[in-house]
This record gives sequence, structure tokens and C-alpha cells, in this order.
Amino acid sequence: MKKKQNEKLEEITARLEQGILELFDSERFKEYLRVMSKFHDYSLRNTILIAMQKPDAVHVAGFRAWKTKFGRTVKKGETGIRILAPTPKKIMQEQEKLDPKTKLPIIGEDGKPVREEKEIVIPRYKIVSVFDVSQTEGRELPDIAVNELTGSVERYEDFFAALKEVSPFPITFAAIPGARHGYCDYMSQCIVVDEGMSELQTLKTTIHEIAHAKLHDTNAEGQTKKQARVDRQTREIQAESVAYTVCQHYGLDTSEYSFGYIVSWSSGRTLSELNSSLEVIHHAAAEIISGIDRWFAELRQEKETGEQLEIAA
Repeated sequence: MKKKQNEKLEEITARLEQGILELFDSERFKEYLRVMSKFHDYSLRNTILIAMQKPDAVHVAGFRAWKTKFGRTVKKGETGIRILAPTPKKIMQEQEKLDPKTKLPIIGEDGKPVREEKEIVIPRYKIVSVFDVSQTEGRELPDIAVNELTGSVERYEDFFAALKEVSPFPITFAAIPGARHGYCDYMSQCIVVDEGMSELQTLKTTIHEIAHAKLHDTNAEGQTKKQARVDRQTREIQAESVAYTVCQHYGLDTSEYSFGYIVSWSSGRTLSELNSSLEVIHHAAAEIISGIDRWFAELRQEKETGEQLEIAA
């Protein structure tokens, strides 16, 4: 049984690597970003696995979870989406005892390093199956989209305020000559967005520049040398992909933007390079989406509190 499980894990890992290499076809990459926008809280590997097996998925859960949490059952004959679930194993292992300050081994009276039993965690994974909501039937699901924003920019002012909150740099408007819609000034630590654009274009451009500020500011705390060295084309791919993903999450249609240059950019890149950019895109998009969601949750709380005070008065 264990041998069979390991073989399946190796098969999935191989498919995952091949999937990453094939992903950078422009249409497939766009489809992947659409899936990422729905599953930003899943790991990069599982997001890719979901995109490979069921690119139209919108909400997935395990067989039992659908029944106990949502009151729905998986339809007969449906094939599950295979993803990887962590099953870490804890073991006790004898190690040299380290001084908490110097991090050097503590030497005993016998002149030898003192040893101690310490619990360590060995990362392990197993294959599990999840099912999309379209593969189930039963009780209606509550709306899993962000109600305030889906399908429109009716709450544009609130959305832009949320972007200001999540942005590492202050955001200003100015008339920008030429074809540029905006830019991120790392020296002055600010984002400038062209004035007079449509609301949708303004939001998309702002998210693009926020991605630059989060990912490509070489002065930022925690900025790695590896990330700082990426070429200009890679920086644009990452920022554009983050913007597309965040807009897709909130139902903002930016489909007119072409991803044709993805193909030429990815040609000749190694698997580790491609995977690294996917990790960067995934992390930044998830961080921005979580920040916007928190902002709207706070607005809802303030509104409810205000209504309660009015009733009490």
C-alpha cells in the first residue's frame, strides 16, 4: 500500500512539473490565473493541480466536508480532483543541545557536546480527492463571492480606499504623458496613476503598480537578492499576472488584456525559474486579496455598529 501511494505521489509530482512547463501558453496561463483567483488560499501546487484537472472549478471540498459542512452530496459517478494534503510525521530524535544565545553546541563536563531528545517534524503528503460544487447537489450554497464588488465597480471609492490600505506606497494621481497608465517610483516610494481613466482601468493599473511595490522594491525589508535581480520583462509578467488575478477574484473584467507575450517570455526558461515566478505571483495576489477582504469586512462592521447605535438612540 505504501509503495503504491509513493508511486502515485511521484506520478502527481511529475505531472505537476510538466504542467508548469506547459502552463505558459498564453491561453492556459490566463485560465490558470482565473483558477488562482478563486483558490488564493490553496498552495501553489494544489492550485495548479486543480487548474490542470478542472479549470472551470469555482469551489472545492472533500466528499465528507460537502455533506457535513454544506449539506450537499457528491453526484454518483463523479471523478474527484486529486490534490496533495500535508500529513506531517512527528518523531523524537537525539540532537546536540544548543546554547539559546550563541546557537553553538553546549559542551558537558566530559568535554563532549551535550545531547537531548527533540521532537522534529518530517514533511509528508498524501493524495486526497476534492470535488467542485458543480459535481454536487443539495442545499444551496451561500454566495461565496465578494458581494460588494462582483460584476461591477459600483463601490469604486471603497475599492480604491482598500487598495490605498494594502499598498506599501502612497498613491497619487497625475497626468502622465505617453502610453503609460501608471508607474511605481521606488526612489520616491510612491505610486502614480494617470488621471482621467475609467474606473476599471484605474483599479487594474493601481493593482499592477502595487504588485511592483510589493515585489520589486530592492530597498524593502525582506527583499531577496534573487528577486531583486529579475529582469524587467519578468517584473512586468509578475505585476500584470497579479493584477489580472486580483481583478478576476472580484469579477472585474480585464479580459481585453493580451497575454501573448507570456509565450516568448517563458521560452528557454528553466523549471525552477518558471516555478519561482508562479510562487511570487501566487503569494502577492493572495496577500492583496486578503488585505482587500479585511478592509471590506471592517467597513461592514462599522456600518453594522452605526446602525445599532442609531436604533439605540
